[in-house]
Amino acid sequence: MQFSSTLLNDAVEAFSSLPGIGKKTALRLVLHLINQEVSVTQKFSKDLLQMREQIRHCIKCHNISDSELCIVCQDKKRDLSVICLVEDIRDVIAIESTGQYFGGYHILGGIISPIEGIGPADLNIDSLMRRIEEEEVKELIMAVSPTIEGETTIFYISKMLSEKHVKVSTIARGVSFGGELQYADEVTLGRSIMSRTEYTR
Repeated sequence: MQFSSTLLNDAVEAFSSLPGIGKKTALRLVLHLINQEVSVTQKFSKDLLQMREQIRHCIKCHNISDSELCIVCQDKKRDLSVICLVEDIRDVIAIESTGQYFGGYHILGGIISPIEGIGPADLNIDSLMRRIEEEEVKELIMAVSPTIEGETTIFYISKMLSEKHVKVSTIARGVSFGGELQYADEVTLGRSIMSRTEYTR
């Protein structure tokens, strides 16, 4: 695309660098901002910059947070003796959208994948073990994507917990094997959480 303005071109390039946004969508977004009051664009830019500068990760579960502890870990109404183990933040958002889970979370930051050079030391497994040692954790729900790498991760962590008095369960296979958790619909994901099964070590 040829633009009559270098500024317009730079803005389109910036938007199109985001995942899932092509040049046409980027142009539509930029033209929308151009047609707004300057104050609207200023607030938009300010909110993005503030988010990028101030957002942090929860020191307990590694969820995105505004403070040291995320709102889930601070919620007194949740049963934090149950921890749902997920790969990344998008999985937390997906599970929360079901409205059927009221425990805590622990974000691994990925799954074990030797092909991609990701080993246990690259994940938030040590902090998980510390939580299990220091907190009264009764159950760990393995809610990682049902893939070979996911199964490897489940097996590895369950073996580490073999001497601990912690129930290990996996979400029911309403989520298809080989699929990614974040793309499952809310009903299927919700039922999978509620129908979880104990993992045999």
